Amino acid sequence: MRWIGGRRSGNLEDRRGMGGGAVVGGGIGAVVIALVAMFLGVDPGTVLQTGPAEGAPGGGPSGAPPADSLGEFVDRVLANTEDVWNAVLPQAAGQPYEEPRLVLFSGATRTACGLGQSAMGPFYCPPDRSVYIDLSFYRDLRTRLGAPGDFAQAYVIAHEVGHHIQNLLGISGQVQAAQQSMGRTEANELSVRLELQADCLAGVWGYHAPRTGQVVLEDGDVEEALGAASAIGDDRLQQQGQGRVVPESFTHGTSEQRVRWFRRGFESGDVRACDTFDAARL
Repeated sequence: MRWIGGRRSGNLEDRRGMGGGAVVGGGIGAVVIALVAMFLGVDPGTVLQTGPAEGAPGGGPSGAPPADSLGEFVDRVLANTEDVWNAVLPQAAGQPYEEPRLVLFSGATRTACGLGQSAMGPFYCPPDRSVYIDLSFYRDLRTRLGAPGDFAQAYVIAHEVGHHIQNLLGISGQVQAAQQSMGRTEANELSVRLELQADCLAGVWGYHAPRTGQVVLEDGDVEEALGAASAIGDDRLQQQGQGRVVPESFTHGTSEQRVRWFRRGFESGDVRACDTFDAARL
């Protein structure tokens, strides 16, 4: 993935190094949480604490864009998603795109969904329309989950932005309302469809990103994104975390499904191709 003078976003907030907070402890407990909720949650309020915790960093903009290379990379990817969706969403849905905020943090941070913790991996919080990322996740993605590469890292951001689009379109709210009257298995199945749609929307971004003139996809980039999608399938994470696979507890989809829906968005570039809710086969 190579940049051609891509701009930075004005919507990134860097809270790294702003103090401590309540953080999930080490050992088996943290590993289990990380593997179960590692990546791309629908509603972090279900696994985050229900309210702000004492000692959690209050946050606030650092006043300057990130100076480190990885922080700058995230900044530029976010800006590119803004450029893509500002052009694509009005045509696809007939409404303007409202840009989300992206918050970099270390360890723990306050969110409108409660206390965000690094062990959960990246997540989107609908009430404050913000994506939260502790960049240590990218190390785990590379070393523990075996999904290296900058386009894999970009896919992480694009997926969370996909959840933001679902929030803007009212899809997330409809899903959460429907889940209130469902049993756990049915509610999980609906969550899977929501997550796979976000994967497809990430693929739509991947299709349009090179067409902005800011990004050049290089050999192996697409394979990096597909590797990341495969690495965080429910079946693979459950096998790693608990030694067995429990399909009725899936909330994000299998590795095969996640790859399939990202590829569908990437190959079509069409938001209409991402209707997982009417799909007979996921």
